[in-house]
Amino acid sequence: MWHLFYNVVLFLASPVILVILLAKQRCRRGLLQRLGLQDNLFGWSRLSRSFGGRDQEARAKRDQPNEPKKPVIWLHAVSLGEAVAITPLVKELQRRHPDCRFVVSTVTETGREAVEQRLAGVAEHLYAPLDFPWVVSRLVTRLRPVLYLFVETELWPNLLRDLHRRKIPTIMVNGRLSSQSFARQQWGPVRLFYRSMLQRLSLCLMQSDRDAERIIALGAEPRVVRRIGNIKFDQPMPASAGTELNRASLGLQDQEQLLVAGSTHPGEEEALVDCYRSLITRVPSAVLLLAPRHIERAEQLEGMIRARGLAPQRRSAMRAAPSNAQSNVQAGPRVIILDSRGELAMLYREAAVTYVGGTLVPVGGHNLLEPAVWAKPVLFGPYTDHCAEIASLLNEAGGGRRVEDADDLTRQVLHLFEHAEERVAMGQAARRVVEQNQGALRSTVEAIESLLTTDRSGTDSAPVENRVSLMAGR
Repeated sequence: MWHLFYNVVLFLASPVILVILLAKQRCRRGLLQRLGLQDNLFGWSRLSRSFGGRDQEARAKRDQPNEPKKPVIWLHAVSLGEAVAITPLVKELQRRHPDCRFVVSTVTETGREAVEQRLAGVAEHLYAPLDFPWVVSRLVTRLRPVLYLFVETELWPNLLRDLHRRKIPTIMVNGRLSSQSFARQQWGPVRLFYRSMLQRLSLCLMQSDRDAERIIALGAEPRVVRRIGNIKFDQPMPASAGTELNRASLGLQDQEQLLVAGSTHPGEEEALVDCYRSLITRVPSAVLLLAPRHIERAEQLEGMIRARGLAPQRRSAMRAAPSNAQSNVQAGPRVIILDSRGELAMLYREAAVTYVGGTLVPVGGHNLLEPAVWAKPVLFGPYTDHCAEIASLLNEAGGGRRVEDADDLTRQVLHLFEHAEERVAMGQAARRVVEQNQGALRSTVEAIESLLTTDRSGTDSAPVENRVSLMAGR
């Protein structure tokens, strides 16, 4: 009943959904693929077939008539953070199963860019299908995956139902449930609906004991729930994104110290700029690097920074002329706006102090580990529901500090800039938190392998490669 109700609501809302997707520039790309009308993975378009281009598929098949079909492993990551998190997982699975084809789907453009940059030659990108029954059924029929993995709690009812009907194993990876989501899902009818979805999952690999308890409370079978840990602790050190990233490329003088504020949102950006204005009265060599979560807001940030009497400088302008970046930046107080993608994780390396956004406003927080891996002190606000465990670990270990409001942010930043030894010790503590909590990636891979090598009755089956081939031939 609830599934029928969901589809009726989805159908009625479909015009609104399409208008929203068309209105947002960043959502227009890949729209045909999201609707199941275009299939870049197989070199043909259902839209073109509907207009008399049916020979396109036949031509694509003739191009490689003898190429064996590889078993497909499909992983879904919503956006940038999730795509980055599963990159080591995809690479490890590909190393173990080189005869498989890996497809990673995302919802956002930043997710697509992360897949194409970090998994080039390893996995192919796919825009996630809209959860209409005919769309997901068409895609699953074309992909015929032997395994479907999704990051955190991306539960799409029609997709999960279609996969379950075809007996395709489905695994939640790095699962978590925020307090806000858990509270919403406790309501009777919603809980019944979630229960029906969760009971279709083959494995739920959760980040923490709290997450495991919550997913069971919502209806997941306890036997398929495991507390694995957070695979974000197992991220490799960031690599330069196509250009040399160092102090010189940012136009920094030898004596200047950098305050890096990453993944920021409206409301906290104003607080950060005001904090910086206070900071330079006592530490005039400080420079602020502001990395908005959505870089299309760069022009808006420029106006806000100028209105507060400071000089903005876009990172994109520096990248356009890296050889003379120093001459492109005025000396003295300024705010660098990071309006390029894929560089933030690397740029944390150059920071004296870091702040991670989405925490001073009720967003829930972003990746606190990116500055921690570089042994940098991590500041964050009170809203850390999306990264609660990591925030607690950093706070307890002395590698991170929770600031209560804009005034507290200013006090903490000033203190750390004026106490270098404390700043270094705090950064080292943050790095130890990362090192002491690694291992979730290995446990996740082992759990996936155990599912691939065990048949549905729970007895050992053939080796992984044979098991994958068997599943592919269903």
